[in-house]
Amino acid sequence: MSQHSVQDQANMDALTLRDGVAADLPELVILLADDALGAFREQTSDEGLEVYQQAMSEILAQQGNRVLVAELHGKIVGCLQLTVIPGLAHRGARRGQIESVRIASHLRGHGLGEVMMRQAIEIARQAGCRIVQLTTDRTRADAHRFYQRLGFQVTHMGLKLELVAEGTGPRA
Repeated sequence: MSQHSVQDQANMDALTLRDGVAADLPELVILLADDALGAFREQTSDEGLEVYQQAMSEILAQQGNRVLVAELHGKIVGCLQLTVIPGLAHRGARRGQIESVRIASHLRGHGLGEVMMRQAIEIARQAGCRIVQLTTDRTRADAHRFYQRLGFQVTHMGLKLELVAEGTGPRA
């Protein structure tokens, strides 16, 4: 076993997963901004936290919606949002929608994201979901390979319509 994989195993053993709480927000926003796309979209200053606080309050209050946080040695190193969506299609199947998946950039590629995603999939399964779905930006080739290794398949083409200009509106 290489030194690299020994360290990876030590990290796996020290990794804990838990539900996110409002106090996690500053660290979660930093994670969300920890790549080229997130750096453009997210606001990490203290003044910008108000919109995230409102969003987190809504997430925590809504049944079937949660933020999963990964901690390594007491420090937040990963997160994702899982929403259970009741549906009519597929004979009334519930879906687990996974969004905002992030692992701290210096820890990507060491298996932490896989542990976090597998836990989210299991939570969705226990909630009665028959499908787990996610979207990822077209430019994130590494993320595409990661999700496909986990068994996700490219099945649909996603489209979005921005309802407010970036940086404006109630959730700017």
